[in-house]
Amino acid sequence: MKKAIFPGSFDPITLGHYDIIKRGVTLFDEVIVAIGVNSDKKYMFTLEERKAFIEKSFADEPKVKVVTYEGLTVDFCNKIDVEFILRGLRNPADFEFEKAIAHANRTLATIETVFLLTSAKTSFISSSIVRDVIKNNGDYTKFVPDSVRVK
Repeated sequence: MKKAIFPGSFDPITLGHYDIIKRGVTLFDEVIVAIGVNSDKKYMFTLEERKAFIEKSFADEPKVKVVTYEGLTVDFCNKIDVEFILRGLRNPADFEFEKAIAHANRTLATIETVFLLTSAKTSFISSSIVRDVIKNNGDYTKFVPDSVRVK
């Protein structure tokens, strides 16, 4: 069974993330959306909210599993016996950043990183843009799945 982990903070999940996950399930038997916990980071949404947003978005997709983890992604991959990391690329800056991480991960463990280009219609969306739109009372719903709603 080919499993891939799609790691991130997902604060919140965006339509770009959603697109990569949907396309990932066509390539892998299981896509594990892994929400990384970083105690030094200030999140807009709680871990429980972020997990619920993703679970609701993929409630009808049995090949998607949502988990949380702490520490290095490669260590978590080894712990749960996953050989692939799935990542989305929006632009050249993403590529350079992700390439360095992929090389480091392959040095630390037998992990392959699989890159998917984001679709043209979602390539400009980032969680930080969504958070800024939310903070300024803009219409963030154009950038996130229906499961993401601010109370």
